[in-house]
Amino acid sequence: MADGTDGRRSSRRRRRKMMLSKLYTFAACARRPSAVDDEGSRIGGPGFSRVVHANDAEAAAAAAAAGGYRSNYISTTKYSAATFVPKSIFEQFRRVANIYFLVTACLAFTPLGPFKGATAVAPLVVVILATMVKEAVEDWRRKQQDIEVNNRKAKVFQDGAFQHTKWTNLRVGDIVKVEKDEFFPADLILLSSSYEDAICYVETMNLDGETNLKLKQSLEVTSHLQNDENFGGFGAVIRCEDPNAHLYSFVGNIEVEEQQYPLSPQQLLLRDSKLRNTDYVYGAVIFTGHDTKVMQNATSAPSKRSKIEKKMDWTIYLLLSGLVLISVIGSVFFGIATKDDMLDGRMKRWYLRPDDTTIIFSPNKAATAAALHFLTAMMLFGYFIPISLYISIELVKLLQALFINNDIHMYHEESDTPARARTSNLNEELGQVYTILTDKTGTLTCNSMEFIKCSIAGTAYGRGITEVERAMAKKKGSPLIADMEIGVEGFQPEGKTVVKGFNFTDERVMDGNWVNQAHSDVIEMFFRLLATCHTCIPEVDEESGKISYEAESPDEAAFVVAARELGFTFYQRTQEGVSLHELDPLSGEHVDRSYRILHVLEFNSTRKRMSVIVKDEEGRTFLFSKGADSVMFERLSRSDSSYREATQQHINEYADAGLRTLVLAYRQLEEDEYAKFDRKFTAAKNSVSVDRDELIEEAADLLERELILLGATAVEDKLQKGVPECIDKLAQAGIKIWVLTGDKMETAINIGFACSLLRQGMKQITITLDTPDIVALEKGDDKAAVTKASKHSVVNQINEGKKLINASASESFALIIDGKSLTYALKDDTKGMFLDLAICCGSVICCRSSPKQKALVTRLVKAGTGKVTLAIGDGANDVGMIQEADIGVGISGAEGMQAVMASDVSIAQFRFLERLLLVHGHWCYSRISSMICYFFYKNITFGLTLFLYESYTSFSGEAFYNDWSMSLFNVLFTSLPVIAMGVFDQDVSARFCLKYPMLYQEGPQNLLFRWSRILGWMLHGVLSAIIIFFLTTASLKHQAFRRGGEVIDLSTLGATAYTCVIWAVNIQMAITVNYFTLIQHICIWSGIALWYLFLLAYGAITPSFSTSFFMVLTEALGGAPSYWVVTLLVSTAALVPYFTLSVVKTWFFPDYHNKIQWLQHKAPADDPEAELGRVLRQFSVRSTGVGVSARRDAKLVRLNSKIYHDNSLEADNHFT
Repeated sequence: MADGTDGRRSSRRRRRKMMLSKLYTFAACARRPSAVDDEGSRIGGPGFSRVVHANDAEAAAAAAAAGGYRSNYISTTKYSAATFVPKSIFEQFRRVANIYFLVTACLAFTPLGPFKGATAVAPLVVVILATMVKEAVEDWRRKQQDIEVNNRKAKVFQDGAFQHTKWTNLRVGDIVKVEKDEFFPADLILLSSSYEDAICYVETMNLDGETNLKLKQSLEVTSHLQNDENFGGFGAVIRCEDPNAHLYSFVGNIEVEEQQYPLSPQQLLLRDSKLRNTDYVYGAVIFTGHDTKVMQNATSAPSKRSKIEKKMDWTIYLLLSGLVLISVIGSVFFGIATKDDMLDGRMKRWYLRPDDTTIIFSPNKAATAAALHFLTAMMLFGYFIPISLYISIELVKLLQALFINNDIHMYHEESDTPARARTSNLNEELGQVYTILTDKTGTLTCNSMEFIKCSIAGTAYGRGITEVERAMAKKKGSPLIADMEIGVEGFQPEGKTVVKGFNFTDERVMDGNWVNQAHSDVIEMFFRLLATCHTCIPEVDEESGKISYEAESPDEAAFVVAARELGFTFYQRTQEGVSLHELDPLSGEHVDRSYRILHVLEFNSTRKRMSVIVKDEEGRTFLFSKGADSVMFERLSRSDSSYREATQQHINEYADAGLRTLVLAYRQLEEDEYAKFDRKFTAAKNSVSVDRDELIEEAADLLERELILLGATAVEDKLQKGVPECIDKLAQAGIKIWVLTGDKMETAINIGFACSLLRQGMKQITITLDTPDIVALEKGDDKAAVTKASKHSVVNQINEGKKLINASASESFALIIDGKSLTYALKDDTKGMFLDLAICCGSVICCRSSPKQKALVTRLVKAGTGKVTLAIGDGANDVGMIQEADIGVGISGAEGMQAVMASDVSIAQFRFLERLLLVHGHWCYSRISSMICYFFYKNITFGLTLFLYESYTSFSGEAFYNDWSMSLFNVLFTSLPVIAMGVFDQDVSARFCLKYPMLYQEGPQNLLFRWSRILGWMLHGVLSAIIIFFLTTASLKHQAFRRGGEVIDLSTLGATAYTCVIWAVNIQMAITVNYFTLIQHICIWSGIALWYLFLLAYGAITPSFSTSFFMVLTEALGGAPSYWVVTLLVSTAALVPYFTLSVVKTWFFPDYHNKIQWLQHKAPADDPEAELGRVLRQFSVRSTGVGVSARRDAKLVRLNSKIYHDNSLEADNHFT
């Protein structure tokens, strides 16, 4: 028995090749009981009232019976079996058009109906059912996911043993056992784990998208519960906060054996996170089902609607207004005609028997008859409103999104990541983007850091050349860049493989040569700090013995890798500390050294630094700290930092080279100093009072002072592949690009040069508060004076920038503003001025921007310009601006999936934005615009023929066409071609969309869906209806139609006119389509074929059902040559106005796509590209101020100016 126990302990020790994330953050203080007063405690107060009886089945059952806690069943569906029908129907009738069709369908069953009620209901039912089926399919997929999750198995302690049960059966208070690689079934309090020190590793990718592991650790009081048998007599009472959505905070305590212990987020295991690198854990359930934090965070994203869809609503309202107008006109004329039917007892139209009729046609109550006729007209002329428009657009957008998702040109093979249109209702917005607001790190750059340079003891090390330095050298025309690159290659160690995260080359410190440097002791401490001050997890490959690291950020990984490559290998972390394989400068041998980690003071955006307190093998205690220069330099000791100025100069040079810098410093702590800090810090951490965070920060702040400077690191975040070319294309497309970054101004500016957002000769307007006057004021205590002076300075700088732009209208400008200035520029009384200035600039860079400022800038641009804005980012700090923008694009990067989860579209690389916007965006905008216009055209053509017939029949309410033929017009005969156009049409090929990005301006300028175009299509519908009705009636009404000499009747006249309408609108589609596919041919011609099949099938049914269409094709129309001649000529005549106008417009007033199409066909066959390029340059939207092209054009201008100047001098000299 003892041997077995010893074996298990030995196994646990082997497993403790400790790997870490935020690891052991304040680990020591988590083991002590709280010493906080009850007065400061929030437990038991509002929002902190939950009481959980762990491992008490009776209490759990009583709480469940009382309804105190929710079950662990979760549902993410929009509908249930009981609510699906009413809720989905309610959703459908939130649309005005559907309400109208419902009312008219109901009225159709009354004597007022101009046709059978069933024929009015059928189209509405088909559309509603199609939409409901789509909703049901989508919700069923969610339901299947819920069923799979709810039926997962978990081990719960019941009847003295752990037994399998479904997740949905778990209750608050249950003790559960979760094993390696399993998901946590509810929110748990960690009681113990397979490790002796009760730690476990958790992956939270499903919660926050982060792939790094996080460490959790139970309290010492429960850490002994190592085996299943230990829980037989265990009991505890947990008092904690009520269910809330805060993932990273938790306040509570646990009472064990009448002793209370404080709980923190370190003991909280969240549902849907996964157990990693730990055999098993035990936990007590505190939140279940929809009370869990992940479900509390499951809020829907902001609802976004495209501008075209909003404009389409107004167009529907316009059609409804027109419908009401013609119904009123018809009713007025009907009332007048009805009143005239009986004058002085004489019947004018005696054959209508006005003396014996209902109130609907009563001459004695003509006003009432006119009012009732208004309702009849509203039903009859309802075909002006395209009933299938909404469902058709939804279907088209889904299919468009499918094409975006499957575009191989936007697939990133390295990460196996395709593009994803996460919402399809914004497809056409992609073709109307006016401003792009982009993050820098991880979006324009790779967020894959490489350690490339460093400054130690005032000496700069590292001979690498960054991309920004290359770009700057080219900008200055320096010939030395090639020599520099050749020189670097000379220092590369032969046969050395490329190491990810390490691009450092300097023979003075590599291969142990640092021991010969003058400040070798400082260099040793510098590398030791890199190897210990971090939160990385080491992973040792058992086969190769190679060590890799899992880090919370790419920066940290680069630092640890650099330390390893330079002789300080971090290879193990335990509960107590870390182990390094160091180069001993005295012996020249590598030795193993251990450092006990006493405390970890975490990095956050407020502190901007991270520190660890360690004790070495000699018993000395050190504080190692690294952080931003803005906070670190003010914490340095003035006496022991002799090379401060040299380090600052190197940092500035690294920033100029586009590198990210951190300052490294340390200090040795005395025992009494550390003991005092430990007491204060531990008390602050154990506190559950309101000011807990302030107490922690106060304790840490006191210790992180009087630091001794070691030096600074510089890592490079390389530009993503294709970023400069993509920015160039987007700029040529007329899209303004703003960069919102948290980096320093110098770094952001130089990245701007590297990606061609800035160029030589572009005038920079810089707004900053780093001026001597403001800095001097900030050193004082008068915050009001600082605020007033800062705001005044920002306003003055904005006004000066406007004057500069007004004085040099031909110049290109770039606006650069820092975070402090942005705070004042975004105030209500100044943001208008700031936006006016920014809009006049070719590019805008906002530096040191906080996540909130990014969102506020996005909101300002969206509201201020009234144009479509697109925000793109890759991290959690970009979520605000992604959700605020009209379109949010997330990049699947190294910072997790938060941005992707909040986005409307996700892509793997910034360069894919070029194809997403210029190709798919333009196509979707063009297709949807043409599709909606065509819908209005065909419905007006059809509906107006009904109105014209009514005008010939004194607005009697008689239908021109057969009931069922009218019902099937939108649903069957004309629906497929318009869907095919919306999915497959291409006005310009993908190649030419990319080659001539000026074409994209059709979207931002809204050329294809402006009111003139919409009204033009409506007018075309009116003309087509007039031509079809009058030519058809004029051709047939006065001639013999049958062999017996009988003239045409209503059914044959209506069927002939209907045939002309079907042919006209379908051939119109064939003319409108730019890019024919087999599917489009099938859809267009099948629409016409279905009409004839309908006439055959419907006409063969008994006359009681087919009514006037009984055998109409076989006995009346089919054998009459005039029917076929009229169909051919009238259909052609209906299209003559459009064809004529189209030819005139294409030749004399072409749109951008017309120009490209025309030039594509007219260009010489031997050299089409040269001709196209020459002519299209004349059609440029505007002179772009940014991008590679702008840089090239500016260079040509300078060259031409120089040549002209030299020639002028030569001519002057010759004259002299």
